[in-house]
Amino acid sequence: MPRFLSALFLLTLGLSAADVFEQQRQLGRGLNMGNMLEAPTEGAWGLRVADEDFPRIKAAGFDSVRIPTKWSAHAAKEAPYTIDAAFMDRVEHIVKTALAAKLTVLLNLHHYDEMDKEPAQHRERFTAFWKQISTRFAAYPDSLQFELFNEPNGNHSAAEWNQSLLAGLREVRRVNPERAVHIGSVRWNQISTLKDLKLPADDRHIVVHIHYYSPYHFTHANASWVKGSDTWKDSNWTGTESELALIRKDFDQAAAWGKQEHRPLFLGEFGTCGGVPDMAARAKWTHTVVSEAETRGIKWAYWEYQANFGVWDPKKKVWRQELLNALVGK
Repeated sequence: MPRFLSALFLLTLGLSAADVFEQQRQLGRGLNMGNMLEAPTEGAWGLRVADEDFPRIKAAGFDSVRIPTKWSAHAAKEAPYTIDAAFMDRVEHIVKTALAAKLTVLLNLHHYDEMDKEPAQHRERFTAFWKQISTRFAAYPDSLQFELFNEPNGNHSAAEWNQSLLAGLREVRRVNPERAVHIGSVRWNQISTLKDLKLPADDRHIVVHIHYYSPYHFTHANASWVKGSDTWKDSNWTGTESELALIRKDFDQAAAWGKQEHRPLFLGEFGTCGGVPDMAARAKWTHTVVSEAETRGIKWAYWEYQANFGVWDPKKKVWRQELLNALVGK
């Protein structure tokens, strides 16, 4: 349905169109369901989504979940790029279960590495994914939100990404004219590249998506997938005034951009990996980022639930209490 007809339809019902700032507020305090559906196959990285995860997350004090999903591993490589029906059913079951637990859900497209290498060659396939996803979930409530693409990087330059996002957004809007759609900037959704993001001025249902892992030598110390991280000597973080000032400067920059563009912001990823030896430092940094984001009206989702960065210990079946306290104050 065209956007103007949708708005007219709402008016005839005496309803107001969805407000994107209210859509952003629904996300509240969130948690990423990391290392599960964005693996090549669910379970390949040792973790699967369980139905009981969502009531547990809600009871712990979280308001939303972000569900990173590697659609590209479950779809045909030739047109019309059909997504595997069983995988689509599995994702829909997870979305339904999370919504039933009274959590707002952010469903994304994650780890489409081929597109970061060759964006123009994969743009048609990318838009075909969103045609199928947006059609499948068109009837779902406002508490389901979409995120077009996780962390464009590599050859996905600002110029290329600005073309890609328009193509993907166009497909979503055909059947989801007012659903909140999250869009981040290039170089892994960094705050510093927000200035390069070109969004359609007439689409006011966009939430701008940022990620934050600074200082990287602290948040990724001893990360097994980061070469040389076990030799970093500057990986401590104690919350000195100079360290706090750097975080505040970054979030001031993001907030200023959001105010200028009149766009709400969502901090979709931040966290410290399990290789950081000092849990007290991890908790202090986490609480600082939460506080600085919330002070500026930025809602967030911690990376992540139960893998390397996890706030839940899947072996002991308990919350890592220092991290949980830093996030939700319990």
